[in-house]
Amino acid sequence: MIKIENNNYYLNIDPVGSQLTNFVNKKNGFDYLWNGKEWPKHAPLLFPAIGRSNKDSYLVDEQPFDMPQHGFAADENFEVIQKSDSAVVFELKSNPETQLMYPFDFSLKVRYQLLSTGLSVSFKVTNLSSKTMPFALGSHPAFNLPIATDQGSFEDYYLEFAGNQDRLQAYEIVMKPFPYRTGKLELLPTQNKHQIKLSRQLFANGLRIIANQDITEVKLGSVKTNQRISLKLKDFRNVCLWTKEDQPLPFLCIEPFNGLPDVYGEPIDWMKKDGNLFLKPAQSKLMQYEIIFD
Repeated sequence: MIKIENNNYYLNIDPVGSQLTNFVNKKNGFDYLWNGKEWPKHAPLLFPAIGRSNKDSYLVDEQPFDMPQHGFAADENFEVIQKSDSAVVFELKSNPETQLMYPFDFSLKVRYQLLSTGLSVSFKVTNLSSKTMPFALGSHPAFNLPIATDQGSFEDYYLEFAGNQDRLQAYEIVMKPFPYRTGKLELLPTQNKHQIKLSRQLFANGLRIIANQDITEVKLGSVKTNQRISLKLKDFRNVCLWTKEDQPLPFLCIEPFNGLPDVYGEPIDWMKKDGNLFLKPAQSKLMQYEIIFD
């Protein structure tokens, strides 16, 4: 486990998947990240896929490749290539095992930098192949609710969205038995146009991927506490919300997404897949978001 810290917080990060496992406030000892055994993840990295591919497969040049849900990066060992007291950089490079699932050479770097107010998370994807490389990338942090000890319950919290002025919509999801998109959109129940009150019913069909583009910030708060979490998301086109639909567990995932799950049907040509990003040979893309505690 790799540890970084500053005066206000410390992080534990597992090199397997470069996954955050603890995000602790030093002043009160509160861990913002979920660590319950009912769902054994904390903040997995999604790459090079988001969601489950149809028949756990996709096509490149008409050739099928198997792909696990959310890709393979969460199960790969990342190398620490740079570290200071308050920051660390991990890297995953393509290898013979990844190429069986994903026929591209790549570098994926993940940087965690603690701030006085929270954390900056950045990703740099580089195409080391000789052909255009399609990919998706998402981050999946699960935040404990309530945010602070004895500060309300899950249903006392709300989300507020900034940056997009349209009524909030989500991609319609169907369970087959895993969550896929139907290709349709649906309006979300909102207060004051851009605020969503949390409820278990909201997640009855699983994850909710906000379809509105240009969302720059999501705030999680409650009238029962003055503690808030804000995610600044300007480099990500979508944000996903998720908690366990079959168990009332006290956490909420707020997930910056560049990419989308498949529309239900047959395996999809990844050069044509809705939501994918594309890099030309030797090209890189940098994506960053921040977790801020008020």
